[in-house]
Amino acid sequence: MNSLKDSIYANPLGEISAFAFDEKVVSVFPDMIQRSVPGYSTIITAIGLLAKRYAQPHSHCYDLGCSLGAASFSMREQIETENCRIIAVDNSSAMVSGFEKKLRQLPSSIPVDVLCADIRDISIENASVVVLNFTLQFIPIADRLAFLEKINQGLLPGGILILSEKLKFDDDRQNVLQTDMHHLFKKAKGYTDLEISQKRTALENVLIPETFGLHQQRLQQAGFSSAEVWFQYFNFASIIALK
Repeated sequence: MNSLKDSIYANPLGEISAFAFDEKVVSVFPDMIQRSVPGYSTIITAIGLLAKRYAQPHSHCYDLGCSLGAASFSMREQIETENCRIIAVDNSSAMVSGFEKKLRQLPSSIPVDVLCADIRDISIENASVVVLNFTLQFIPIADRLAFLEKINQGLLPGGILILSEKLKFDDDRQNVLQTDMHHLFKKAKGYTDLEISQKRTALENVLIPETFGLHQQRLQQAGFSSAEVWFQYFNFASIIALK
């Protein structure tokens, strides 16, 4: 599936709709995510390496909020344990269709089930690896604890959750600095001030970031024994939570 250049917000929009993972976004998503999320490729690569270490024989690896399947493909390339199945879920039918098309073009011995569903509604069972790669931030805050508890309960002993999120900070100076640096990152990738501003408006009240402290506290409350940041680039971070 060839990705087009993201120019969704390149021209002035009279009314900016809330951001949605629709056909328009799907067509440019690989370009959008690489130019918008600092360190995205590094995180995707590491998800595969972590899956290689933690995937258990005869278990499931979940990619929740899978979009076009970057994390799933990374896991599939690295997993060596026998009879391991990847279950990928997204509530965007456009994303699921794009993912399924890529799967047909890139066959593998490791099966991948792609489901179009709300990730809060599916069963998490017999899981050794669960990935939430910039997904939790789109779930209402009130639903996050119960969802993480469900994931923890579905993980096998020794299982792992990889949680990547955009962060905010307790110190307002850090919020301003990290946001400014993110915008500089995007400008260096070719986005204009207009694109950055309109995208930010579209994501307001859709993507709700929290501090690492809140994430860590909630993960421990959900039953995880340990949760630490393994990667951070400005206000984007990835956390490893251990069962």
